[in-house]
Amino acid sequence: MTPPTCKATAPHQSLWLPWLARFNGAALGAALMAAAPVALAQPAVPSVTVAAPLSQPVTEWQEHTARIEASARVEIRARVSGQVAEVHFTDGAIVRAGDLLFTLDQRPYLIALDNARAEVARNEARLLLARQQVARYEPLAASRIAPQAELDTRRATLREAQAGLAAAQSAERQAALDLEFTEIRAPRPGRVSDRRVDAGNLVQQGETAMTTLLALDPVYVTFDASEAEYLRQARSARTGLRGASLPIQLRLLDETEFSREGRVDFVDSAFDPRSGTIRIRAVMPNPDLFLTPGSFARLRLSTGEEPALLVPDAAVMADQTGRLVLTVAPDGTVTPRQVRLGQLRDGLRVVRSGLVAEDRVIIGGLHRARPGMRVMAEPGSIGPGPLAAVTQGAIR
Repeated sequence: MTPPTCKATAPHQSLWLPWLARFNGAALGAALMAAAPVALAQPAVPSVTVAAPLSQPVTEWQEHTARIEASARVEIRARVSGQVAEVHFTDGAIVRAGDLLFTLDQRPYLIALDNARAEVARNEARLLLARQQVARYEPLAASRIAPQAELDTRRATLREAQAGLAAAQSAERQAALDLEFTEIRAPRPGRVSDRRVDAGNLVQQGETAMTTLLALDPVYVTFDASEAEYLRQARSARTGLRGASLPIQLRLLDETEFSREGRVDFVDSAFDPRSGTIRIRAVMPNPDLFLTPGSFARLRLSTGEEPALLVPDAAVMADQTGRLVLTVAPDGTVTPRQVRLGQLRDGLRVVRSGLVAEDRVIIGGLHRARPGMRVMAEPGSIGPGPLAAVTQGAIR
């Protein structure tokens, strides 16, 4: 006999089971319809801007660390001995050629000059007397009243008086020159160092260093070039490195641009056997006297114009292997290229190797490109300036 509870629940279950089946089927269908767009949606292909490298001739440069030197260095020394009477310059001052620097005590040299002038006057008197004696004895010897030997003696005395006067005049000029040397003047324009002697000190002729004068306009810029750099530079110059007077550009350590220009004027005669380098010197104008001897600078030397490929500097990336740029293959795949870089010119970087003129370099949208992925390439162009001039598509 069937229990009553079972009879009551059987009809109830028979009614609910079909309804639940229909509800579950509808819910499952709705879930599948909602999930279908998600499953069928594909990620959008990112777009980048590409351009061929800019091909044009560029001036190649070799960079060196250079040292600035004075074009002339003069040790100021006294040409006569004496006591320093006065100092006429301020330490470190700019002087012109002929400016008075020191004065020595002139009194001993004034006395010597007076003595020399007196000696000249004495010899002039002797010469006058000798001429009168000769003039007097010539007619007497001609008429045989006076012997010829006496006339010869008078003539010898005349020549001796002439020589004596010439010697006295030379001594006078020397005394005047010594007096002039008591005023020590700048032999050329430049900047003087500090004084080494003060008023009251005794100085010895040619021995006592009194100060130093440096010529600062122009200045010399010297640097050492390796044998490989020398050979490359010498072969690129049409007239050779020594006769080419090649231009150089200079920047100081706190400057970013090579704004100063000069020219090579000297190449040493041999390589240094210890370092394998050769010394090269350039002349650079220094009208504002800002370039100071002894300081260091960066110098670059032109090696002539060569064809080159240029890309925006912002398009160059770096990884553990070096520098690279991203290119787009014909099938739209991003391909990295290892490159060897050169100088920076107007915001464009010279690529020495690693690219060809037909490559499509990514210049815009670099943050969306990864090696190996597919992208949509939009054409652009590279122009001079800090950024690429894009003709289609902006840098996103």
